[in-house]
Amino acid sequence: MGINETAAAGFGSAADVYERGRPSYPEGVVGLFCDQLGIGRGTTVVDLAAGTGKLTRLLVPTGATVIAVEPVEAMRAQLVALLPDVEALDGTAESIPLPDASAGAVTVAQAFHWFDPEPALAEIARVLEPDGGLGLVWNERDESVPWVAELSTLLDWGERRPYRRDRDWGAVVAASGLFTTIQHRQLSYQQELDVDTLVERALSTSYIAARPAEQNVELADAVRALADGFPARFELPYVTDVHWCHRR
Repeated sequence: MGINETAAAGFGSAADVYERGRPSYPEGVVGLFCDQLGIGRGTTVVDLAAGTGKLTRLLVPTGATVIAVEPVEAMRAQLVALLPDVEALDGTAESIPLPDASAGAVTVAQAFHWFDPEPALAEIARVLEPDGGLGLVWNERDESVPWVAELSTLLDWGERRPYRRDRDWGAVVAASGLFTTIQHRQLSYQQELDVDTLVERALSTSYIAARPAEQNVELADAVRALADGFPARFELPYVTDVHWCHRR
């Protein structure tokens, strides 16, 4: 199966905007993955659908051998430019270009919602060693903050939005029968940015980037209006959802 058309179009046209506008992840994410998935020296971790390497670059200091897999050429080019020592492969979650039992862990940041779950989980299980770990992470805007809720309203483009916060990822993984019961923890994160970066954060959203350009001019104006009166530097708060389990 190939990459989702909306993801391919949006991320392919906005890879540089994605790199500038998207947040990193809390330090605690990699700490959890090291503790719970055994990531560290002597292990191989596959960062699947790695994008521009937002999580990849945090995995490198663990000492693990990190392999990035990313199907969108423009995103992969950003990753290679930023992380030239990381092996970066062209591949999808449903067709991972690695041998059986070749990874101690697989991580997926801000991307599992794009996958076709049944074949993707089967492929992930295939490349994992016995008892190998799977880690999933999403940064979600903290909509308990009023202005952030307004921003999310601007970005919610109906049914084109691929990720729903109420999706039970534990049930999705459990349905495969290939993994242990999924564990979950929430962390907090603050992305420091300015108005221009906030606009790029909005425009980096795949289903937004895939829209006609004139619609996004209007969106950029609306985001600037929302941030009118903000200080030169401010914080966009996130709730970071972290999930992990092991191959049976």
